[in-house]
Amino acid sequence: MSYWFDSLPELTHRPCLSGDLDVDVAIVGAGYTGLWTAYYLATSDPTIKVAVLERDIVGFGASGRNGGWCSEMFATSSAKIARIYGRTAEEGLRKELERTVDEVGAVAKREGIDCHYRKGGRVMLARSRAQLMRAEREIEEARSFGIGANDLALLSPGEARELVGATDVLGAVYSPHCASVHPARLACGLAEALEGRGVDVFEHTAALEIAPGRVVTSRGTVRAKAVVRATEGFSAQFAASHREVIPFYSLMIATEPIASEVLDEIGLRNGEAFADMRHLVIYGQRTLDDRIAFGGRGAPYRYGSRIKPEFDCDQRIHDLVHKALVELFPALGGVRVTHRWGGPLGIARDWHPSVGYDRATGLGWAGGYVGDGVAVTNLAGRTLAALITGVDDDLTQLCWVGHRSPAWELEPLRWIGVNAALRVMALADRSEERSGRDSRLAGALGNLTGG
Repeated sequence: MSYWFDSLPELTHRPCLSGDLDVDVAIVGAGYTGLWTAYYLATSDPTIKVAVLERDIVGFGASGRNGGWCSEMFATSSAKIARIYGRTAEEGLRKELERTVDEVGAVAKREGIDCHYRKGGRVMLARSRAQLMRAEREIEEARSFGIGANDLALLSPGEARELVGATDVLGAVYSPHCASVHPARLACGLAEALEGRGVDVFEHTAALEIAPGRVVTSRGTVRAKAVVRATEGFSAQFAASHREVIPFYSLMIATEPIASEVLDEIGLRNGEAFADMRHLVIYGQRTLDDRIAFGGRGAPYRYGSRIKPEFDCDQRIHDLVHKALVELFPALGGVRVTHRWGGPLGIARDWHPSVGYDRATGLGWAGGYVGDGVAVTNLAGRTLAALITGVDDDLTQLCWVGHRSPAWELEPLRWIGVNAALRVMALADRSEERSGRDSRLAGALGNLTGG
């Protein structure tokens, strides 16, 4: 079990669907995307009848397992967005993502959701010459898009260490547009807010087929004018969307509560989200009860986009994640790890998240967040609610609306390509540690994948 669920004060058990049902909107998936969509539908028009269908429990997927970064980050770079859609479209999406971070906090406050929302910003450490060069290029690119130091700043070594007391810090990129949250508290709190507004949330109700006008489940058929697939990495388990995203595992650990003198050395006093600028992603936060929740990529992609409970834990990868944490903060070498967990996130072939609604079929979707979904799902939910209710506003005009990514390759090409990319990223990090030079191969691979 993730630390996030294990630390809940209590877990509400919700009923399963008990037969056929007619509603206005059926939403498959009680993760953030589904919950936010239902929330904004219910708040925009209380007469809309909405049902949320979940195979397991609320927040079972990435929504209850992630690192708790509620950030403005979007999987596709500003340069690529501008190249595809233009500079004005890039700025519109970026500004809306920044506002979305505050929107999550505002809803949590309004609904009384104690999700430990702390807007301490995001610190991306540069801990080698190669990482510092990437940090400098990121700032240079940001300035070319008119992004000022108030929105993205390059910190000196001293400024960076003041926020995060990690080893070998040469600088950092800092964004104020990020809050840390307790992911499971946010998901469960949203579900309670929905139920207070008359929305039905059914757990242990597996969707077997998603089609125009209906969702066939293990416990009955739900008929609806609009049907939303909000299943992120689990979308690969449906035949119609099997190659739209791949389920890609990210693994996490959490420490025991840390002594105050060690915390003084580590910093992270304001709930900053932290990482460094290596290729094989790591991410962490200091929790409100003074643990470090820390995760990383590196788990292999499973042939055929398989998802199994036993993939949530990988001893080798969890040990590497722990090693990375101790390298950052040697004082944690003797601190016990109390929780190890993981789960799949969704990645589209072009690394481009999307949201959309086909009015002709009544089918809506959102996903492909590449692990940056805590805030983006809120924007997706607001956008889907507007699209479904026929509201034509700034959200529905954002450039990611209606985007369709190319399908992933057939196996075994998919398995070979994804795992080869993982290997390249790991090798690039090791090469940079030895040489101090930026890896050209990793950069070329990032450009190829869109990551």
